[in-house]
Amino acid sequence: MEETEFLREYQPRLLTQMTKMMEHEHLAHAYLFEGDEGTGKHELSMWLAKRMFCEQIQDGNPCDQCLQCMRIDQNEHPNVQVIKPDGQMIKVDQIRQLQAEFSKTGFETRDQCFIIRQADTMSSSAANSLLKFLEEPPGSFVAILETNSLGKVLPTIQSRCQLIHFSPLSKAHLIEKLHATGISEKTAALLAQLTNSFSKAVEISEDEWFNESKEIAKKWFDQLSAKTPDAFLFVQKQLVPLAKEKHQQLMLLKIIQGYYEEAFQTGKISYQEIECLLQAQRKIQANVSFQNSMEQFALRVVSS
Repeated sequence: MEETEFLREYQPRLLTQMTKMMEHEHLAHAYLFEGDEGTGKHELSMWLAKRMFCEQIQDGNPCDQCLQCMRIDQNEHPNVQVIKPDGQMIKVDQIRQLQAEFSKTGFETRDQCFIIRQADTMSSSAANSLLKFLEEPPGSFVAILETNSLGKVLPTIQSRCQLIHFSPLSKAHLIEKLHATGISEKTAALLAQLTNSFSKAVEISEDEWFNESKEIAKKWFDQLSAKTPDAFLFVQKQLVPLAKEKHQQLMLLKIIQGYYEEAFQTGKISYQEIECLLQAQRKIQANVSFQNSMEQFALRVVSS
């Protein structure tokens, strides 16, 4: 029961909601699952498809062991179709093929389910073809569209689907999932300070600038913690050349803030230092010089 266990842990509210819909036969004909990657959209899609056809439902959940569940897992169920991008996008021919499959006769049951992964990658012609399919369905079916980017899905398609929002992973769960991909616990904890999106965190972890910056930021943090005057000189020598663009400067501050918050949790620094850092952050956002803001912060910390 892999999907069930995942949803119980990470999206219990949505699992309860979908279970009640199935029990009371209140399923919509089309859903749009929206949320960050790694939050359980596809797990719920597969759970729902299995729940529709499972022969041995247990406590409201699919069994994952009957022939129907196994066929869905193996992508061999005639009534369940999963569409994903062919290359960079979902093409119109894929939607037409889906329509052709669902127009055939002789299905094992009258119910049908199709899942479109990364629905925001549909070409305009594919999206329009799907729209016609949703408006004039060939029979009884449930459509599930998954997306990380709701704004890229046509409003006309959105209006024909029931929107289901997937909450971001908690910080602890995000760190756990990042660590499971091979990212060190310390880096995972730092990434969780920068974003609550699993996909964004993975993207940041693979960025060369980030990996260089976290090392330099750690050296500066160590100097600040030791109250050494070198922390003042470090700004001009290391930080300014590293963060020339404003978005880099703000990201660097978030990285430094991550180190400070970790140290604060262990009682190694005072909250006043974090407040000084947040003040520096606000100055930079207000277009005050990055170098001046960082040097003033360093002086305040070192002299405190």
